[in-house]
Amino acid sequence: MPALPIGPAVKPLLPPVLREEPQFARLFAGQALSVLGDRITMVALPFAVLGIGGSMADVGLVAAAGLVPMLLFTLAGGVWADRFPRHRIMLVSDLVRCLTQGAVALLLLTGQAQVPYLVVLMMVFGTADAFFMPAATGLLPLLVPTERLREANALRGLVQSASLVLGPALAGGLVALAGPGGALAVDAVSFAVSAAFLARLRPRTAPAPDAPAGASFLAELREGWSQVRSRSWVWSGMAAMGVYHVVVLPSIFVLGPVLAEREWGGAEGWSIVTVAFGIGAVAGDLLAYRLRPAKPLALGAAALAVASCQAVIIGAGPSVWVVAILEAVTGVGVSLFFVLWETSLQTHIPEHALSRVSSYDFLLSSGLMPLGLVLAGPIATAAGLRPTLYTMSAIGVASALLLLAVPAVRHLTDRTEPAADPETVAA
Repeated sequence: MPALPIGPAVKPLLPPVLREEPQFARLFAGQALSVLGDRITMVALPFAVLGIGGSMADVGLVAAAGLVPMLLFTLAGGVWADRFPRHRIMLVSDLVRCLTQGAVALLLLTGQAQVPYLVVLMMVFGTADAFFMPAATGLLPLLVPTERLREANALRGLVQSASLVLGPALAGGLVALAGPGGALAVDAVSFAVSAAFLARLRPRTAPAPDAPAGASFLAELREGWSQVRSRSWVWSGMAAMGVYHVVVLPSIFVLGPVLAEREWGGAEGWSIVTVAFGIGAVAGDLLAYRLRPAKPLALGAAALAVASCQAVIIGAGPSVWVVAILEAVTGVGVSLFFVLWETSLQTHIPEHALSRVSSYDFLLSSGLMPLGLVLAGPIATAAGLRPTLYTMSAIGVASALLLLAVPAVRHLTDRTEPAADPETVAA
């Protein structure tokens, strides 16, 4: 397959991994627009719920509905992605999410949207998401050589972070011009574009799984879990990420928009904070692209501690602009952690089991996040908005510091030799 049609004047300006790895370039191009659409939805959806008369608890309920399927289907997604072509699973997922977001947009634009409808559609969306994520993590090593995984992950993160800057700005304009329904229609189109690029991917074939032919679903799950529990840096990292997703991130998805609605002028004020966070995240991805830390996961744990300060900053900032500046700092920490974490998994976990391991990762992080989203509103109502935000960060920072205390986390290197794999380095 030929490379993407990049002009001769542009090609030298691109990072080497995009110039020299055409399969990754296709994935990168498709995901760029899709992620931008998702960031638009991140801003538009809470205000869509509020706009149809939903409460603070309803905002959390709709957000949680998109993540509940992680609990039910992520592990199945990991097994399927280690059995079948990963890019095909991602393609089907994108098509389903395109139709789902299109339906949500239509309901909003025609004035027929109700909270129960949005909950059901977000559950369908989340089911497709549960199959997409493990496949995406496992696909990257089939598109680029091992020595370029960190660069590729940093560029993927850069797209996600840049979309945090562009997405809220576009969302504000779209919501003003066409309402939340118009913003969600853009997200639906972005999934269609992503599917078109995925249809053109030709990754190399993944190694055969180590499970015998015809092995049961549970046997394959057990083998994936053995890869997790045999490495203390993996299971402790997943635990810390679980705390971050369940305890800290509801401050962004539920309580932050509520505070913005009360004190910062609604979507406009919240967009300022989100854009600032995105600028910091872009800086973090650029830093991750350039850095080659000898102990990447130790740096990642420290970055996670910084990232966990998001909630207290939102609650303690005297103005939206002070909050925005401090959130930019946490954005650096978020990007650094996730690039270093994903690269560590892709470097040290056997390729044939990578999607199953990542499915446990998503289950213990995003899959458990609905619990935090559902509880955040009622807890904040009972205990107060700001005290809840302060407590969120206190728990998150403590969890990240405990991760840093794990010897295998502090000693893990970026080498790909078996001797650098899990516990042997820490011994």
